[in-house]
Amino acid sequence: MTERFERFSYAISEISRYWHKLSAHEMKKYGLKGNHSVYLLTMMKYPQGITAPQLCELCGKDKSDVSRMMCILEEKNFVKKEGRHQKLYGGTFKLTEEGMNAAEYVRSKAARAVEIAGKDMDSQERATLYKALESIVENLRVLSKEGIPET
Repeated sequence: MTERFERFSYAISEISRYWHKLSAHEMKKYGLKGNHSVYLLTMMKYPQGITAPQLCELCGKDKSDVSRMMCILEEKNFVKKEGRHQKLYGGTFKLTEEGMNAAEYVRSKAARAVEIAGKDMDSQERATLYKALESIVENLRVLSKEGIPET
């Protein structure tokens, strides 16, 4: 059982490390950090705009991270904030034209990276992998809320 945990933990850690490294490299083009890519991709799905609390939920980030990242994206003209409470936590964030171009670039690069990373898998193996990962995520989500039960 311990070996499974070690293999799983190591693989997830390595995937995360390499993904962040690739993301950071690609975002340098825009003078941004790798973490900004998550926000750009998420916001791209909401052209009508998205609130900070929604970004927290969808990106799995806390309020301070969202605030920091949106501030940087706004300063660099990738994002604009609309609505009431523009200086506070309220309001709606939208991608600017420059932000949409950056998001499209990130989306295409990410799609290409995923394609290359999974090149040795057929569609059935890929479906099984994603189903397994989704199951693990959901089970870990429950465990993180309820704790690990005693045996």
